[in-house]
Amino acid sequence: MLDNVTFANPEFFWLLLLLPLAVLWYFYKRKEQVASLKMPTIKGFSNDNFLPKLKPALFVLRLLALAAIITAMARPQTEDISTRTKTTKGIDIVMAIDVSSSMLARDLKPNRLAALKEVAGEFIKERPNDRIGLVAYAGEAYTKTPITSDKSIVLSALREITYGQLNDGTAIGMGLATSVNRLKESKAVSKIIILLTDGVNNSGFIEPQTAADLAIEYGIKTYTIGIGTNGNALSPIAYNADGSYRYGMRQVEIDEPLLKDIAEVTGGKYFRATDNEKLEAIYEEINKLEKTDVEEFKYFRYEERFRSWVLLAGGLLLLEWVMRNTLFRSFI
Repeated sequence: MLDNVTFANPEFFWLLLLLPLAVLWYFYKRKEQVASLKMPTIKGFSNDNFLPKLKPALFVLRLLALAAIITAMARPQTEDISTRTKTTKGIDIVMAIDVSSSMLARDLKPNRLAALKEVAGEFIKERPNDRIGLVAYAGEAYTKTPITSDKSIVLSALREITYGQLNDGTAIGMGLATSVNRLKESKAVSKIIILLTDGVNNSGFIEPQTAADLAIEYGIKTYTIGIGTNGNALSPIAYNADGSYRYGMRQVEIDEPLLKDIAEVTGGKYFRATDNEKLEAIYEEINKLEKTDVEEFKYFRYEERFRSWVLLAGGLLLLEWVMRNTLFRSFI
């Protein structure tokens, strides 16, 4: 009966201290009321009737009824708590992903693109209150998915990103400009781009600096990530006869000054990922830097439970009255 129960007026439980006093008073008065009769012998008196010995049960019933009434006065209640969250500072994020052939280099395991997709997928799952979109770029750029709050769509689109969907090359300016275009109409309080590349800008008709100026104009912060080891990496260098890639060692060239400049002028930060662990750490840091403010509201619903205690007290008093006027009538 008391599972998950709270009391609105617990101070009434102090009245339970009266019960021991009532017990003491009962035995004191009972002792005073006992009459003594001296007789030379008790032979001939039968002692088969046990009802007089049970007479204190009437007093016990009254005590239990009083305890139930006090409990009812304390107003027992069951409490139902429901929670609702409200996002007060939503963030719109576009992830611009380089899908040029060099992203198949194997300095990250199993290769740069696969490693990126795995880490980016975890990043997306950890942003439940934000809208996220994807832009893929190589020699040109296109929107893989516009910004959306449906993470299943974004994750599905991320899994579909592969090399060969675009002309080869590295159009950093195009990738950044396309990302800005997806965010320029956004009403979000915070808008960010996470741009990742493993090379230098060598394609496209929009210069990276021009795209960065557009990001500044629309108040879009850009985090840039250069992916690739220092030195040489096992990279695609030619096609085999069956159409597969032939791999060989190639110098890793990343335009870090450009990426640092884009990040700096837009209020973001540049990172360098030379292995899987560093790439994962970078996305974790960005996740911590860009926090979404969420308010939590709790609603409490109370249901009164005193009625059952009142009924219990009434039942005990009724039982006491019936017993007093039937079984114990001759002994009162």
